[in-house]
Parts: sequence; structure tokens; C-alpha cells
Amino acid sequence: MQLLSARFPRLAWRTLVATVVFLCGAVISVAQSGSGSVNGSVVDPSGAVVPGATITIQSPVSGYSRSTTSGSDGSFSLPNLPFNSYIVFGKMSGFSPARAEVAINSGVPRALKLTLNVASDTTTVTVDAPVDLVENDPHFHTDIDRSVIDRMPIESSTSGLSAIITQSSPGVAADSNGLMHGLGDHAENSFSVDGQPITDQQSKVFSNQVPASAIQSLEVIDGAPPAEYGDKTSLVVKATTRSGQGVTTPTGSASLHYGSFGSSSAAFDVAYGGKKWGEFFAVDGQQTGRFLDAPEFAVMHDKGNEANIFNRYDYQFNNNDSVHLNFQYTRSWFQTPNTFANLNVLDMNGNNVGNTDQKSKIGTINFSPSWTHVINNDSVFNMGMYVRRDAYNYYGSSNPLADYVEAQQQEAVNQSRSLLNWGTHADVSYLHGIHNAKLGVSYGQTFLDEHDNLGIVDPTLNDPTSASYDPTLAPYDLTRGGGFYSWNGHTVVKQFAAYAQDSMTLGAWQLNLGIRGDVYNGLTIQRMPEPRAGVSYTVHKTGTVLRASYARTQETPFNENLVLSSTGCADPVIYGIFQSISGCASQGVTPFNPGYRNEFHAGLQQALGKHFVVNAEYIWKYTHNAYDFSVLGTTPITFPIEWHNSKIPGYALSATLTDIKGVSVRFNASSVAARFFNPQIGGVGATPVSTSVGISNGFAPFRIDHDEKFNETTNVQYNMPFRKSLWYSMNWKFDSGLVAGAAPCYNPNGVNTDCDPATAITINGQPGIDLSGLTADQQFQAGLSCNGVAATPTNGFQQCTVAGLKSSLLNLPGINSEDADHNPSRVRSRNLFDMALGDDNIVHFGATGRYKIAGRVTAINVTNKYALYNFLSTFSGTHYVSPRTITGEIALRF
Repeated sequence: MQLLSARFPRLAWRTLVATVVFLCGAVISVAQSGSGSVNGSVVDPSGAVVPGATITIQSPVSGYSRSTTSGSDGSFSLPNLPFNSYIVFGKMSGFSPARAEVAINSGVPRALKLTLNVASDTTTVTVDAPVDLVENDPHFHTDIDRSVIDRMPIESSTSGLSAIITQSSPGVAADSNGLMHGLGDHAENSFSVDGQPITDQQSKVFSNQVPASAIQSLEVIDGAPPAEYGDKTSLVVKATTRSGQGVTTPTGSASLHYGSFGSSSAAFDVAYGGKKWGEFFAVDGQQTGRFLDAPEFAVMHDKGNEANIFNRYDYQFNNNDSVHLNFQYTRSWFQTPNTFANLNVLDMNGNNVGNTDQKSKIGTINFSPSWTHVINNDSVFNMGMYVRRDAYNYYGSSNPLADYVEAQQQEAVNQSRSLLNWGTHADVSYLHGIHNAKLGVSYGQTFLDEHDNLGIVDPTLNDPTSASYDPTLAPYDLTRGGGFYSWNGHTVVKQFAAYAQDSMTLGAWQLNLGIRGDVYNGLTIQRMPEPRAGVSYTVHKTGTVLRASYARTQETPFNENLVLSSTGCADPVIYGIFQSISGCASQGVTPFNPGYRNEFHAGLQQALGKHFVVNAEYIWKYTHNAYDFSVLGTTPITFPIEWHNSKIPGYALSATLTDIKGVSVRFNASSVAARFFNPQIGGVGATPVSTSVGISNGFAPFRIDHDEKFNETTNVQYNMPFRKSLWYSMNWKFDSGLVAGAAPCYNPNGVNTDCDPATAITINGQPGIDLSGLTADQQFQAGLSCNGVAATPTNGFQQCTVAGLKSSLLNLPGINSEDADHNPSRVRSRNLFDMALGDDNIVHFGATGRYKIAGRVTAINVTNKYALYNFLSTFSGTHYVSPRTITGEIALRF
């Protein structure tokens, strides 16, 4: 165990522990504090109640809209409102409409009275807010509502949540298989689902996500995180799920989908409830011939299926007490896509052992109840609990020798690992006068179990005639009669946190101050105080918000394969296998120390007219102990690795055009420089390090493989004027290209270069590159050609002059110009277009037309763009973007 400094005094920590025991008592908790509520009444000018009035609440920027009706006593309630600024309208026949504005930024219920004047009167009641389209908030964020989500052309429902975030918020670089990189960091993202923290990776190959059909709204925080958020904070996603409370008529949909690659799916969801209770239930399932993004544009061995069940139940005992329960179960099964090299694999004797047949299964179960108690008009107390379990199983080919792929995978592997995460959380929110304060504590444990079976399937990897022969590995060489080596690992990661924060409104100023303390107790121990601060100023006349914020954060290690990556290199067999392939950071235990980060943000928000708002942010992030992943062969099994430090500057930009005659537009763009610094200080499967001639201190900077100079996404939605139920939606996505450090290049004398000097040769007196380290198929995947002749999956090049070497899919730096920090090789830029056309009311029937038949057609990559996400990425290998995919849907909505 390694104990780091940067700690609170021990007395302070003991006090915090006593506080959590006092608050939690016998109740285990997680606050469902990501939403608020409005409780109000409707009256006429005399003060008499107005029953039956229609109350509508809207957010013009996020697109949120919801209606209810005042009761017999004139009262109304709007629960489960995502934090945002809203306009509330009251309408009743015989009265002039009323309008008010309200900000929901706390779990404390907001009280509102709407006065409806009789229709003959000329006055209306309006409560003014500063500016409709801007928020006086120091923290840069993006709000996304279900009304926008429903009409987005989404590539994959199996990672729909990631796709929505990537397309709707700035600062996110898209990667294969639903992975997303927030503001230059690899998957340093955390989700808060109705207050439940989920900080483990959420993608097709790690853990099943909350189904997109369960999401009501998202708030994506790109700015410095408030004190209530910790663990992984480059991108904080607050998700509010759908609720049935107040939905007095069953409302939902049943749909069928069919599309390219034999993809088919079915989905059903329904919301129903009363004034004090509500039930939302969603179930869906799909199967497809292209489950994962593949290493070839052609699809081979890529079938998969997934099933989701999600349920949310709300019950309000009285005006002060309510409970909330989320339940999710998801199971997915999928094949690992093959390359051409995985077809008709030959063993060491030249016998055909068939095609590679690797596959995975993931099961996720989640249970999170909570209790909310209204202390008084100014204060709310939240308590709850959560239990989440992910079980991942990886199965190699039935004949292990079929797993061998030259220069790509030299070992057969089977894996079974599980992650069981339970936790408690309690907080008190206080809203009064200038103060919007929150105090909270949390405690959680993550149980990690890892079981791996490994065997060597490359006859050259541990050849007894070789000088590098390691007798330790001989019993596990499957090509010479050996068997599998079994490795088992287990640990429990314990985490405790306490925080206090206050958002103070001082006229046009907003001041956010907070302090957080984290204790991480896993394979290492670290205690860290983390101050947070932000300030914003609103210029009301111009609709301008200026802001700045700072955060110090603790960045915790990834849990996926954490035990093996931390301790495996102390095992002589694991060390021998990985040292022969890609190396260990060192031979011995190298436990990961949580990183610590200082980040600074400055930005502005500007409203232009009544329908257009621009939001911009500049970011500086400095991290000690920065994390990434390495990949095991062609499998989706990855291992966390740790670099000395990282420096990430960049900017994020968003612009929103709210609805004008049926047209709405969302634009998001970002640019970050993901600069990581050698040496690698932890983990197995070391990534290639740059040659640092002339950098004597060894801390050579390089761009990590999720660095991207620029990306943008534009979403346009249009309701047809001649038929309001008919709509069109389009996404335009531009990516300048991720770093491709494994691309061939020539710079033998570079000061800081990823070019291997051993591959620099001379061909007929001209500079050339030895390409023998890349197989023919890898050269084909890279789109390489030599002197006008293109590589094929079976025919490549041993060498080529620098002048003659070209790529249709990669940007290769010119001779002697590659620099690992300032000019690395990259994937070529790409423009992708996705479209959807739908009609929400093709035909209707039933009383008041309640039942509607709807339909839509979605096309992904309309132009069938032939492009890469990445090439031989140390994290995930090579992946192409999806070929053109067309999906049809028919739905019954009620």
C-alpha cells in the first residue's frame, strides 16, 4: 500500500465519517437529487381557485415541454423536472393566459401562483426572469431533452446514450463501439442517473448502458465540475429518467424495426400513474449482423443481440415524503469481428483450423431505491442506495489455435470478470434568499473479480531455439502441447467522499463555492481535498453571461482489469507473456495511484434575439498520473495504463437555434490537444513510446490516440408546415481525425518522433520505409499504396519509398516532419451525414384520436463514406465507421 500526502487532518476525516454515520443511520442511500419540482396553484383576480386550467412548462433551449391540469382546489404539481430555467403558462377558457418563469436548480420544491385575469381584462401576470435563453451559471453545460432525442438519427441503439451525448454536446470525440472521449481524456466520464453515480466505462464492450428509451433529459457538464461530483469528471452526464407520476392516462409506444445487416428489434414503453404515484416501464430487444464497429469495412463474424428492461417507480406518501426506485437488467451477446487475416487460420503445421470465433457476453443488473423528505419550505433531505453488477465473459475460439493472427494476436485467452458496486449517499439541499446550498456524503465499495486463462498460440513467440526463449512459458505454449495458464485476481475498492457547496446569487453575479474531500482505498490509498469555485456575471441588456471556474479533482483508476494490470507483472508467467508482446511497465507490482488534476475554465454565453444562443468555453487541464488503456491482441479486452502526466488545453463551442416556424438547429464543435507525457508508470501492455533524442529528462510529450484537432456536429430538425406530424432530421458530423501513432512514417533523426528509426531505409538512393512490420491486411486497412499500386488483404509491400507511399485513409507526415507532439500521423478527416424522416400520426383512431400509427426511416452514413475511426490504436485496434445503414420503424403510440 502506498499512502499519498495531500490529505485532510485525521481529525477532519474522523469528523466526516461520524457525519455520514449520523446522516445515514440504518438507511443506505443515494440522492435522487438531479431533478426538482414545482408545486403551485391557479387563481382568478379575486383569489378564487381555478380548477381545470391547463398548465404547461417549457424550456426553449433544451426542448422540454410538459402539461398538467389544475385540480378541483386549483392546485397543480410538476415533479421530476430536470435542473433548468423554464417558462410556465396557464390557460383556461374565459381567461387571458398567464406566464411565469422559474429556475429549477435544487431538489427543494418551488412554489408558484398563477393568476388568470378574465378575458375582458387587458393585463396579464408575468414574472420576469433575466434572459430566456441564457443561464447565469459558472459551469459550462448542455441541456438535451427527449423531444430532441426522439428525432435524432442514432447509429446504434445498443450504445444509444453515448451516441446522443456525442451528437448533442461539444467537447466529445467519437470513437468506435460507442466510446466517447470527453475533452481530451480517455473515457474519464461519469454518469449520474437520477442521482446514482456510475463511473465505470459505458460502451458496447465494457458495460451495458441505461437504455436511451428510459431517458427524459440529459445535462452534460463540460465545465469545471461542482463539488458534488467526483471520481471521473472530464465529462459529467446528469440523466433524468422518465416517470409516470401525474400521467393519469397510460401513455407509451410499441414499435418494430428492421434494417441493414439483418438488424431487427422490438420495443415497448409505458408511463402511467396518479397524483401521488407513477410507473414507467420499458423493454426492448434487438439482434443484428453488425453489432460492433469492425476492423474491416466488409462485415465478417459480427453478429450480436441485446435485451433491456428498465422500470422506475415513484410514490409520494404525503406532502413531505416520497420514494423512488429504479431497476435495470440488460444482457448482451456479441461476436468479435474478424479481419481477413482471421479467415482460414493455419496452425504451426500448415493445417487449416478454421476461422477465428471469439465472442463475449455482458450482463448488467442495477437496483437503486431512494427516499426524499421535505424538511421545510427551504430544505430537502435525500437518502437512498444503489447496487450495480456487471459480469463480462470472453470466450476464445473452440480451437485455441484459431485465435492466432500474425502480428496481431499471439495468445489465446478466455476471461470471466465481474464488478459489483454498491454505495450509499445522503445530502441536504437548502434554498433560501441568495443561497442554494448542498451538503452531502457518500460511501461505496467496488468488488473486482478477474479470472483469466492464457495460452501461447504463436509458434515463434517462445521458440526454444531463440535467444529470447523463456522456459517459464513452455508449459503454456499451446503450439507445443502446453495448456492454459490460469490467473485469478480480487480486490475491493472503497471510496468515501464528503462535500459542501453553495451557489449564491448576488444581483447579476453568481458565485459558486465548494469543497470536496475524497478517500480512495483500493490497491493504493489516497486522501485529497478538492476546492471548487466558479463565478458568472449576467449583462441583462445584451443577454450576455461571462463566467470562469476552477476545480481540483481526484481522478481514480479504471476498474476494468485493474487487478491484473496492477499486480500481473509480478507473476512470472504474465510478465513473460506480456513482455514478449508489448511489455510491462516494470516486473513487479505497480499499483495505480489516483491522479490529481487542476483545471481552469473561462467562457461566455450570448443570446442573439429571441431564438439564438451561443455558448463558448476555453479549457486548461493539468493532470498528474494520467490514464489510458492498452488492448490485448484483437480482443476487446483492455488494461488500464498510467502515464506520468498530461496537459490538455482546448475549447468547446455550441450554438442553438430554437424553434422558428418548425426549424431548430443545434451546432457543437470542439478542439483539444491531448498531450500526454512519458514515462509509462503503471500497467501491462505498454503503448509505443516516442523516440526522444535530445529530451534528456525522459518526459517526452506525445499526442494520445484520442487526440483530435477539431470536430463538429450539426443537427437540424424540421416540422413540415403542411403536415405538423411529418418531420425531417439531419446530422452532419465532421471529424478531423484521431491520432494514428502506428502509421508508417520516416523521421530517423527526429527529436521526438513515433517513427521507428529501424524502419528508415534507402531504396535506390531515395529515403524509404520498411513495411514488413505491417501485414498485408493491415496495409490494406490503412489504405496504403506504393507507387500507385494499392495494398490488398493478401498482397502488401515489404518496402516503399517515402515519395511513393500514399494512404487514402491516413494522413502521413512528410519526410522528416513527423513529430509525436506537434505533427503525428492521423486518421484522415471525414464528413458523415445521417438522416431520418418520420410521421408521428400517419393515421389515428380511438376516442379523441388517442391511438396513432407512426413511422420513420433512418439512414446512417448516407453517402456510404469509406473511413476509419482509428488505426492500430493502442486502446482498441482498428475500426471503420459504419457503412450505409438504413432502418425502418413502425410504431403504435398511445
